[in-house]
Amino acid sequence: MKSRTLRIGAVLTTAAATAAVLSGCAGGAGSGGGAIQMQTGFAQGTDQLETLTTLAEKFESDNPDVSIDLIPSSTQYEQDLKVKLASRDVPDIWMTHGWSRDRYAQFLTPLQDEAWASKVNTQLDAAMRDDDGAIFALPIDTDIAGVLYNADVLDSVGVDPASLTTWDAFDAAAAKIHDAGVTVVQVSGKANGPAGNLIDWIAPGQYTQDELDALADGTFDDGPYASVLDTVQGWVDAGYVNPDYSSSTQDDMSKALGAGQAAFVFQQNSVATNALMTSPDANLGFMPVPSSTGDPYLIGGEMNAFGVSKTSKHLDDAKAFLSFLGEPENDSALAAAGGSAPGLTDATSDLGPVQSSYETWVTEAQTPLVPYFDRVYLPNGMWNTLVTTTDSVITGQADVASAVKQVEQDFTSLYGQSN
Repeated sequence: MKSRTLRIGAVLTTAAATAAVLSGCAGGAGSGGGAIQMQTGFAQGTDQLETLTTLAEKFESDNPDVSIDLIPSSTQYEQDLKVKLASRDVPDIWMTHGWSRDRYAQFLTPLQDEAWASKVNTQLDAAMRDDDGAIFALPIDTDIAGVLYNADVLDSVGVDPASLTTWDAFDAAAAKIHDAGVTVVQVSGKANGPAGNLIDWIAPGQYTQDELDALADGTFDDGPYASVLDTVQGWVDAGYVNPDYSSSTQDDMSKALGAGQAAFVFQQNSVATNALMTSPDANLGFMPVPSSTGDPYLIGGEMNAFGVSKTSKHLDDAKAFLSFLGEPENDSALAAAGGSAPGLTDATSDLGPVQSSYETWVTEAQTPLVPYFDRVYLPNGMWNTLVTTTDSVITGQADVASAVKQVEQDFTSLYGQSN
């Protein structure tokens, strides 16, 4: 069996590179040597990367002429990928982080003729297939998430997570948790994502459907968006957000949730799975996101999915590796490592610490599943704005009004560029 070295590719971010990718410039794959270069999107030390490494080694053992070069994710994964695409240093395989169709289809090989493509969870069709039925990535899992919680923390203050259907109820519970000396909402300011996830989780329940439709059509209403940031600002003012926000990593989010040092995390289920690495007896679950305009809901869509570069020099081997990952036992293992439902229907669901929550809220209650706010209702390129403006509110560098104004300006500019 080949020895494996996981590495983080060095990248140089430049304005020219970013501009080039936005103009759709792509060239030959950068991994022209013997190895298949795979930009995993998984961080060092996670169950997902460890599971993928084990599977890659098995594939190499069965295919001795093939080598897989796994590249862990940095904290700037999206920007790193943009630079690689712009500089024509394109990986053979890369994690599409929710954008296989709407952002990366022009760079990827269509995969609808692969044997696994007919087994894709139909809940993903709206986000991953184009009008002709083409699909551009293998979905390892289906993103179905809510608000993660530590059940022991909530039980200690007499809070039933099923009762937190409104933000008023959530705030009442938050006050009890805070009085008990526990962080209410743990967020990482060091990772490029958790601050933006607060918006993706909260926003759908602050807009009416008519307001969401108007947003998708290019009309930005600052009222609902301000109410989202007001919620976050209220948590900061009340001392509900972890005081080490700026230095906190995504790994710290898992550790705090598992250890009962934090009650809630607005993040994918992999945080709960990773929490068990340091707190194996943690009692964790997820609940639907409270709403101000309707029923509570869950967040869903494309999660961990891998596409193959259309310019790869190892196209057949890369597709064969994806097919291997899509085998029922392998997809089951990868989905379980992320604490998510499998992306393919012939795989087995094992969400680890949140399996009972999945059965309660998905299987039994059939809680409404809403798509990520930024992917459906905001123009391409808004994610960084969501992260930076929310971060500025949490750190006190900007007030809500200034942050909303920046979001509106970027929305107007980017919507105009895409239409």
